[in-house]
Amino acid sequence: MTQHACFGNLGDINDIDFCVPLQQLYDEHPSLLAKMGDFYSMVQQLETNKENTDWSEAIASLNDKLEIFVAELEPHSDREEDILFEMMVKYIGREGGPIQVMEYEHNTAKQNIKLFFEKVTDITVNHNQVSQEKAFELFNHIKIIYTTLTDHFMKEEQILFPMAEKMLSDAEKEELALQFKTFK
Repeated sequence: MTQHACFGNLGDINDIDFCVPLQQLYDEHPSLLAKMGDFYSMVQQLETNKENTDWSEAIASLNDKLEIFVAELEPHSDREEDILFEMMVKYIGREGGPIQVMEYEHNTAKQNIKLFFEKVTDITVNHNQVSQEKAFELFNHIKIIYTTLTDHFMKEEQILFPMAEKMLSDAEKEELALQFKTFK
């Protein structure tokens, strides 16, 4: 069994059988990563198009992709923040540890999503043509969302979820499953 130093006594993450709610969170990542990859790839392609003079159509398309992504991301992150993190806090605390890092990354992504949508709304309401400068400013928010959450999901899969699997009792895992079923 390969043991990674940063996992300490968690062992090899490939040997961990997650309880149903942790497996659910884990299984939601590929779809979210695919959607992020889609809008990130779109940004990379758009950034190479120096001939475009009105970026409105591209921004509208990007906005649509981000709305679809957020509709899937929000319930996922809400279950983590409101249920899983709160269960783990009693064991590892909130300050200066994994939960603080996870919440910071959630907040970073949420803030950039909010700023992107606010700026797009402002453009739409005022019927502004989108300049390259404005488009690239919006692209920066997308890149921050992508890099933050790609790294975040990896940390959850390799550190946080295995930690939760090891630390939570069977009764707590049952409670976690119950809360996931009845959550919003």
